[in-house]
Amino acid sequence: MKSDLPKVLHPVGGRPLISHALKTARALTDQPPVLIVGHGAEAVRETVGGAATYVTQAEQLGTGHAVLQAREALQEADLVLVSYADMPLLTVETLQRLVDRQRQNRGPITMLTLMRDNPRGFGRVVRAEDGAITAIVEEAVATPAELAIRELNAGVYCFDGPWLWEHVDQIPLSLPKEEYYLTDLVGMAVDQGRNVEGVVADEADEALGINTRVDLAAAERVLRRRINERWMRAGVTMVDPATTYIDSEVVIGRDTILQPDTHLRGETRVGERCTIGPNTVIEDSTVGDGCVAVASVLEQAVMEDGSDIGPFAHLRKGARLCEGAHVGNFGELKQSTLGPGAKMGHFSYLGDAEVGAGANVGAGTITCNYDGERKHRTVIEEGAFIGSDTMLVAPVRVGKGAKTGAGSVITRDVPPGALAYGVPARVHDEGEGDEEHDGSDA
Repeated sequence: MKSDLPKVLHPVGGRPLISHALKTARALTDQPPVLIVGHGAEAVRETVGGAATYVTQAEQLGTGHAVLQAREALQEADLVLVSYADMPLLTVETLQRLVDRQRQNRGPITMLTLMRDNPRGFGRVVRAEDGAITAIVEEAVATPAELAIRELNAGVYCFDGPWLWEHVDQIPLSLPKEEYYLTDLVGMAVDQGRNVEGVVADEADEALGINTRVDLAAAERVLRRRINERWMRAGVTMVDPATTYIDSEVVIGRDTILQPDTHLRGETRVGERCTIGPNTVIEDSTVGDGCVAVASVLEQAVMEDGSDIGPFAHLRKGARLCEGAHVGNFGELKQSTLGPGAKMGHFSYLGDAEVGAGANVGAGTITCNYDGERKHRTVIEEGAFIGSDTMLVAPVRVGKGAKTGAGSVITRDVPPGALAYGVPARVHDEGEGDEEHDGSDA
């Protein structure tokens, strides 16, 4: 991968490769999968946590040697399924077929195979007339007739447990790499006259192993197609699926429309009857029913039912739009709540703020929430009207139904129903012109 990051921690579909493999494996058993780790073990453990039982392969001496390390952990298992952490496209259904076939197999091995015109270096699967597998021939030593075989070895196996643990330490050392290969167990079983069966993957892409960033991009395309098709079948409209990017953990309600260049990332939840995009990124956020987000970015934010943002709005961590709230173009919220029906039209920033129901925040309004050392809160109460280009120097409160004049710098609280304007702003009675209400700075 030409990377400091261990291969299995590279992301596809918004999650590390290893996470896809473990999720698939866990669907087949009530026991934590046994994860054999070697290179980058510490980083892998930090990422996976308690989702697996760990076995260390101190020396990387091949697949057979790797499986041998798990013998003590799986000594009592009736069946042992061997898969790979760099195969994120394997499905639960395919592996379940593999396990079910081995339960019926009178022999010790059932292996996963695939049909592909381009062998990409995979070993060829040789079958007898009755369909039983008789050999796996590696490409480097295959005859012309064997090279013409389209059925390939995916390297995924389901073994009879007792047979595996009796024979895995008998795998011969292969030269010149001086490694022990799991494929040699197939030859052992055939030599014993035991039956080896194969299950053909429904899609050859399932066996795509990731070895380069080219492979990573190919897996991303396949996974994106699967995810998009699943959501379209569930009632989600995608104007252009080829430019719609949805991570594997995202949830979307029916009758939602996703416009081109929409990115739904992480653990995002989108409700029903929404319109998202075009050119919108939503990450680890919750969007209610009937919302609209156009050409905007949401990060760890919440949009309640009927709220809308954009174009070019930015909801940062901790931002919340309550029901029916509106943020227009170039509006930004961080750790702030815009109350039900409240509006922030355009070119404004609210940080560490709370805006009451029905309030209006005029263009160019800024909450001055950071004094260089600490963050401070701004409260704009229900029905307040904040004039364009108002600066609210926190901590400060604008009372219910109060108003600020355009260009005001609010440094002190504005009482409910009052009008404040000026630099610094003073509180006035409406209609009094410049006459002071009580002489106090606001």
